[in-house]
Amino acid sequence: MSVLPPRPPAPDGPGLADGFGRVARDLRVSVTDRCNLRCTYCMPADGMPWIPTEQILTDEEIVRLISVFVSLGVTQVRFTGGEPLIRPGLTDIVKEVTGRSPRPRVALTTNGIGLARLAEPLRAAGVERVNVSLDTVDADQFARLTRRDRLGEVLAGLAAARAAGFTPVKVNAVAMRGINDASVADLLSWCLAEGYELRFIEQMPLDAGHCWSAAALVSREEVLERLGRRFTLTPVPAAERGSAPAELFLVDGGPATVGVIASVTAPFCASCDRTRLTADGQIRSCLFAETESDLRGRLRSGASDDELADIIRGEMWRKGPGHHIGRPDFHQPLRPMSAIGG
Repeated sequence: MSVLPPRPPAPDGPGLADGFGRVARDLRVSVTDRCNLRCTYCMPADGMPWIPTEQILTDEEIVRLISVFVSLGVTQVRFTGGEPLIRPGLTDIVKEVTGRSPRPRVALTTNGIGLARLAEPLRAAGVERVNVSLDTVDADQFARLTRRDRLGEVLAGLAAARAAGFTPVKVNAVAMRGINDASVADLLSWCLAEGYELRFIEQMPLDAGHCWSAAALVSREEVLERLGRRFTLTPVPAAERGSAPAELFLVDGGPATVGVIASVTAPFCASCDRTRLTADGQIRSCLFAETESDLRGRLRSGASDDELADIIRGEMWRKGPGHHIGRPDFHQPLRPMSAIGG
């Protein structure tokens, strides 16, 4: 077996380069690991042990760390969870981040519960784009998938985001075999009628129970085949995709599109420009990383911004070429998605 030569030390200066020529410009910030749904592909029905409150970054710590990332070339920040709208200080955090220079673009991924109340304040604070996780608009399917009867609140949140001027409002959906996989075309039809942009995401091995199975995966090919029974899908040229994870298709000639994020069957690791900050202050270079570096501990022990930047550079330089899903050497991360941030 050939052995790759050791990588040189992480470079100094701005820019979050890794050892494979990629540069991170997109930061995903989890502000909490808690959630008010119990989606079957994410966590058990009874929930899970939450990160202790004292280990969660404070509002001020989040803002400071984001500022360090921005100084290293990050241009977009996306707030995630858990469910980020649970975080009481989220709007204030956004105001602080968008009030600084240079100002990053700010986006939000949410399950939509609470968005009816917060869409306007978040828009005013500086959030530019919103993605809402919604796997079905069938009430029975929604209850089976989320183990909660709260579809009406999600739909109200989507409508409020649209009314607040978020353009476009994107819907993220996961197709689950035997639950909502047969109705993917119905969801697209509904999104087209409402003016939302739909993205299907392949289920990833990031569930808390480590129950993910490749055999149960509803793949990109299967989603496209089901959509193709009702709609004519025309691929958008890959050159227009850039580092975006979604493969786009014009629906019935456009201008509306539907996207598929095939993280498992057609990974986009070679163009990945993301890094992640967990709610407890760990930097992770990849969703599937087996290691992470502690920023919270160093920050609370008095580290300077330059010292924090060195830790961030080092973790990004150690980023691997890609995940190994489907290979014998793949190990599912100990942290589930809710504790990493989407």
